[in-house]
Amino acid sequence: MKLKPVIPFEPILADQLPQGNQWIAQIKWDGVRMLSYYDGNSTELVNRRGNRRTLQYPELADAAAYSKANSIILDGEIIALSGGKPSFHEVMRRDSLRTEGTIQAVKRQVPIMYMVFDILYCNGLWLLDQPLHKRQQLLAEMLLPHPHVQSVPSYTDPAELFHAAQKGGLEGIVCKDIDSTYALSGKDKRWQKRKIIQDLVAVAGGVTFRDGMVNALLLGLYDDEGKLHYIGHAGAGKLTVQDWRELTRYAQTSAAPAMPFTALPQRSKAAFWIKPQLCFKIHFLEWNTSGTLRQPVIQALVDIPPQDCLLSQRGTATLT
Repeated sequence: MKLKPVIPFEPILADQLPQGNQWIAQIKWDGVRMLSYYDGNSTELVNRRGNRRTLQYPELADAAAYSKANSIILDGEIIALSGGKPSFHEVMRRDSLRTEGTIQAVKRQVPIMYMVFDILYCNGLWLLDQPLHKRQQLLAEMLLPHPHVQSVPSYTDPAELFHAAQKGGLEGIVCKDIDSTYALSGKDKRWQKRKIIQDLVAVAGGVTFRDGMVNALLLGLYDDEGKLHYIGHAGAGKLTVQDWRELTRYAQTSAAPAMPFTALPQRSKAAFWIKPQLCFKIHFLEWNTSGTLRQPVIQALVDIPPQDCLLSQRGTATLT
C-alpha cells in the first residue's frame, strides 16, 4: 500500500453541549475506530494506533466495492450489534482474532458495519484543510451502497440527538464544528464528545480468586510520572468462562514482585498482584470522591500498551 497510515483527529470530552448554529451532532458508536486506505490497487484497514486490521474484517477488504474514488482514505467506526445496539464486546470478538480460519467462522456469528463519518483523501488529493461540511458533501458523493458500509447521519440539533441517544441507551454523541478542518494527531474542542455511558481503558495490577479461578480484577491508571493509581475492583461484565480461565493461567505465570499501585487498595485482603500488562475497556456509572469507579463493568480485553491507560481519560465529565 502506497498510502502511509496517519493518526486520526480525536474529540475532547465535554460536560456540556456546545451552543451555536455551526455545530452538527452524530451518534458516538461503541466500536473500533478504523481508517480505510485505498491506493487504487489494494485496501488496508488500520486502527487509531496504527495496527493493521484488514484480515479481521474481510467484508471491508476491497474499498472499490464501497467507494467511487480511484484512491481514498475514510475515517469511521466498525461496530457489531447486540440486542439492536452497538456492543464493544461483540466487535472485539472480531478484532481480537488473528487466524483466517477463525475469522471466517466468527464472521457469520458477528456481522459488522463500517460507520463512516469523514474523508481525508480522495483521488490523489488531501482534504485535511477543507471544512467539515465540504468533506461531508464529498463523502456522500464517493460512497457506494454496500451491505457493510454506511455513512453516519449528521443532525443540526445536538440537544435533541443527545436526548434520543439517552432514550436508546447509546454511548453518547459527538458534536462537530461544520467549519472544522481535520488535524492529524490532533484533539481539540472543534470536536466534542458528550457521553451517556462513561468508559475508559484501565490496566489490571491485581486479581482475586474464587475456587482457584480469577473472579475479579484490580484496575489502575497511570499518571504523568508513570505511577499506577488504583481506580477500582471489577468482576461483573461480559467476559466468558473461557476468558476467566485464560486470565487465571496468565495470573499464575505473571506474578508481580511487589504491589504495582501507588497506595494499598481497600480491596487488597485477598489480592494477588500481577504485572500490569493486560488492559480492559470498562463501563462505569461515575467517579466516587475517593477516586475509584462506581459500578465498573468489564467490557472486553483490549490490545493497547498499558502506558496508554492514563488518568487523563477522566476528563471533566461527571455525567452518569
